[in-house]
Amino acid sequence: MRSPLSLQEKITLLSQFYRREHRLPGYAEMLTLFDYRSRNAVFKLLRRMELAGVVRIGANGKLSATDRLSGAIRLLGQVKAGFPSPAEEELADTISLDEYLISHPAATFMLTVSGDSMLDAGIHPGDLVLVEKGREARHNDVVLAQVDGEWTLKYYICDAHGVRLEAANRRYPPIRPRQSLQIGGVVRAVIRKYR
Repeated sequence: MRSPLSLQEKITLLSQFYRREHRLPGYAEMLTLFDYRSRNAVFKLLRRMELAGVVRIGANGKLSATDRLSGAIRLLGQVKAGFPSPAEEELADTISLDEYLISHPAATFMLTVSGDSMLDAGIHPGDLVLVEKGREARHNDVVLAQVDGEWTLKYYICDAHGVRLEAANRRYPPIRPRQSLQIGGVVRAVIRKYR
């Protein structure tokens, strides 16, 4: 017999369903999702999730997701990166970073970058890169590649001599595969946290 799931694990299951289906499950679906046998157990769980700020239960019992469940962040408008100008805070929309950055969640993974070979591409040590598996690499894509048994992050360049991997830092020479080249995925986004 498996141990019962924690509240956070159940929230994760609900969030995954919501992102996949773009809706909340019905009570019958929740019985299966949480491996419950009674609707009363589902209702009690939803009350706990409401207290945690994950869902809202309306007066008529209608269930709705909060921004915490969807992973949405408020989009307040635009800011100029040039000369300073008066800023007005205006709620333009809410967006989910997952939906904004990730097209194929099942084929996407993150890696932490080490090394400085991609600095001129704006990819720094400590950054996170979102990599999508199964996507065909095109000329000038930044790819995760296994070349001659070693993994690296480089530009994918096609030329008259075949494929070469090129750094975004003059200190590193281009790499031409001698024996093997396997593309592990194409970089779709870079995430940097400022301290």
